Amino acid sequence: AQKKNEKGNSIQAGAYTLKKEMSAESAVALMLDPASQANLIIPEGKRNAWVYEQIDTRLGLDPGSTKEIAVSKADSLGLPDWAKNHKNVKDPLEGFLFPASYPVAKGSKPEEALKKMVSRANQEYTKLDLEGKAKAHGLENAWELVTVASLVQAEGKTHDDFRKMAEVIYNRLQPDNTETNRKLQFDSALNYLKGQSEIKISENEANTNQDPYNTYTQVGLPPGPISNPGVEALAAMLDPTKDGWMYFVATDGMSKTEFAKTYAEFEKLKDKFNANTN
Repeated sequence: AQKKNEKGNSIQAGAYTLKKEMSAESAVALMLDPASQANLIIPEGKRNAWVYEQIDTRLGLDPGSTKEIAVSKADSLGLPDWAKNHKNVKDPLEGFLFPASYPVAKGSKPEEALKKMVSRANQEYTKLDLEGKAKAHGLENAWELVTVASLVQAEGKTHDDFRKMAEVIYNRLQPDNTETNRKLQFDSALNYLKGQSEIKISENEANTNQDPYNTYTQVGLPPGPISNPGVEALAAMLDPTKDGWMYFVATDGMSKTEFAKTYAEFEKLKDKFNANTN
């Protein structure tokens, strides 16, 4: 039946939702229908909250079910030792639901999907030797490298931005940084804290909220990753530019990020942003 169907060779490995006692011909046709394909595709940069919602929907579970399992069983889902027991972390699996395609079929359990995602993240992070490369980037451990990659992913608008964004982070973390006094001042971290995605952040909130994830008031990196970084953000995190970038602004409020080396240049970019976004 597969050979008789002209698109039969395009069937991909994965989980499919079929019907009992259907003919082979009908089964092949249904496997070629996107509606029956049970694979969940996680795009780069999605937060865990989005992934949990997708799993709940696909498995017909009450909202919040997968998140509850993820948090309560985090230590049994395959996290490496270096990803455990970090203070003030809001979600212990954030950064470990690796962007890829996974089988999530009705009848399966959330734990099965989560374990596959964590396992894939482990493979990718081991391949990059994050534990061995942290010190070379002035960081304490692999956990901090994943956190940097998640920030790069969240703040970069295009793949060309990623290496510059990584440099901004490393430059701001330097002990001799008197420009921002080792504060990252990233909207994305505050947005993560609030579970939102706003382009304009209230200055009052940014400067008063004392949560560990608010990089406007707290020095250094947030307690953990704020998204699930993809391959390109991870590569940029390990190979930043070395041009002196210290500031950036999404000047059109949408997809164009411009970088600056001095505060004066940054002010000009802010003016451009304000003009473009009224």
